Amino acid sequence: MGLELYLDLMSQPCRAVYIFAKKNDIPFQLRTIELLKGQHYTDDFAQVNPLRKVPALKDGDFNLAESVAILLYLSRKYKAPDHWYPQDLQARARVDEYLSWQHTALRNCCTRAMWQKMMFPKYLGHSVPPEMLAATLAELDRCLQMLEDKFLRDQAYLTGSCISVADLVAITELMHPVSAGCKIFESRPKLEAWRQRVEAAVGEKLFQEAHAVVLKAKDMPPLMDPTLKKNLMLSLQYLLH
Repeated sequence: MGLELYLDLMSQPCRAVYIFAKKNDIPFQLRTIELLKGQHYTDDFAQVNPLRKVPALKDGDFNLAESVAILLYLSRKYKAPDHWYPQDLQARARVDEYLSWQHTALRNCCTRAMWQKMMFPKYLGHSVPPEMLAATLAELDRCLQMLEDKFLRDQAYLTGSCISVADLVAITELMHPVSAGCKIFESRPKLEAWRQRVEAAVGEKLFQEAHAVVLKAKDMPPLMDPTLKKNLMLSLQYLLH
């Protein structure tokens, strides 16, 4: 069996892995794991990733979890063009710097914004206090400002003149609040120009393909299964604090 990628394109890091593999013509078998159906909790999936999270990779008898580790594994194994994860010490350090920052910054803000603005009220039928949503959106705005001031600055891409895995990880995060109706690019021309460059570098068709599922999330009917709803609420309580 060749390379298998366990993904749910509702997930930001799964979209980054999917785009990277497709853009670099990496052959893989897509194994879809639907998070909203709880498929990551099955015993079969636990054999692939005991952490019960996506993305996950299976390459023969080698299993790997965590999106950044998977992106770098694919980059090295398939000898992706250097700009994705540069060999130059300082250029690579800039990519590593962003990947280290985003876990507790942009990831946190974008996930909370999407769930509090759209998924909790519309999909799970759980109202979110207006003051909580307002605080989340204010924190998202601060993160976006940091993204511009610290990382993008006056460069074409987050870590320099060429696209890297940092840009993929960032843009897939930002499409989460976009899917919930947040107009995060409208008042930020520098960030909007960067978004357009990233989409062009990836290819519009692939970009839209990777984001089709999440951009349709607003049209999903409310979840009716009481057991699944209860389990999701329990697992997502941290997004309401």
